[in-house]
Amino acid sequence: MMGMIDVFHITKDYGCQRGIFDVSFYVEEGEVFGFLGPNGAGKTTMIRHLMGFVRADMGECFINGKNCWDEASLIQKKLGYLPGELTLLEYMTAWDFLKFAAQMRGQKSMRRAEGLAERFELDVSQKIRRMSKGTKQKVGLVCAFMHNPDVLILDEPTSGLDPLMQGRFVELLLEEKDMGKTIFLSSHMLDEIEKTADRIGILREGRLAAVEDAAKLRSSYQKTYLLTFEHPAAANAFQKGVYACTRIDALHLSARVQGSVSEFLQAAGQAGASAIDVKTESLEELFMHYYGGTGQ
Repeated sequence: MMGMIDVFHITKDYGCQRGIFDVSFYVEEGEVFGFLGPNGAGKTTMIRHLMGFVRADMGECFINGKNCWDEASLIQKKLGYLPGELTLLEYMTAWDFLKFAAQMRGQKSMRRAEGLAERFELDVSQKIRRMSKGTKQKVGLVCAFMHNPDVLILDEPTSGLDPLMQGRFVELLLEEKDMGKTIFLSSHMLDEIEKTADRIGILREGRLAAVEDAAKLRSSYQKTYLLTFEHPAAANAFQKGVYACTRIDALHLSARVQGSVSEFLQAAGQAGASAIDVKTESLEELFMHYYGGTGQ
C-alpha cells in the first residue's frame, strides 16, 4: 500500500471498448488527486469501483487499507461521496433529506450542514422536486461534506453550478486540503483541477495515459505571444530570426515560447515590437501537446 487510496490493475470490460483497463494509481493522505478525462473515458466507472458498487473483472482497490469491494460499508461510514448523477428523495425538503442522510450515518450535529448550506446559498426549506439541477447539486455537496469525512470522492462536483458557486466550491476544497483531507476529484472541468490538484491523472479511452505532478505540468505550459510592430519591415526581420513565428498580418506576429521567456522578450523589444500580449496555454491544450490527438 502506498497511499490513502490504492488502485491496482483494475479492469472492467463492458465490451465494444467500453470500461476501464489495467488502471493503477495511488492517492496520498492529504492530497488532492485530479482525475481528468472527456465524458465516456471511464471516470465514473473507476469511482464506482472505489465506492464498492461494482466488482472488477481483474484487480483490486483499497481506501485506508480496506478493500473497496469486501469492506465497502465500513469505508462509506467515513467517506464523503458526490455522484455524477444525483438521486435525491424528491418528495423531501432539502433539510429533511440532509437530516435523513445524517441519521443514516449516525451524525448528530447539523451545525456544519447549516454552515455549508449558507455558504452555497441553499434554501433548505425548498422541496427537492422543485429544484433546478444546480440547486440539487448544492444539496449533494452539502451532503458530501457535512459529516467532516477524512476522504472525499467527488464526481463532476461543479456540474450545474454557476461561476460564483464554482468559486466557492474551489475555496471549500482548498480549505479541506489544508485540513489534511484526501480528495479524489473527477472532472472534465480543467479550471477546478488546475486550482486544487497536487497530482493529475488523465484517463483516455479507459486507460490511464499518465499521472503527473500538477506543478510540473503547469511549468511546462507554453505561452503564445502576440507581437505588434510599427513597421512591416521589422515584423519581417523578426519572423526570419531564431524564433518560430506565425504571421497574422503585416504588423502582427504570434510566437509560442516554452520555459524561460526573458531572452525572447528582450529580442522582441530590440527588434522593434511596440506591444506584446501573452496567452497562457490551458491544461487542455497542454494535454493535447503532451499526449497527442484530440483527447477523445
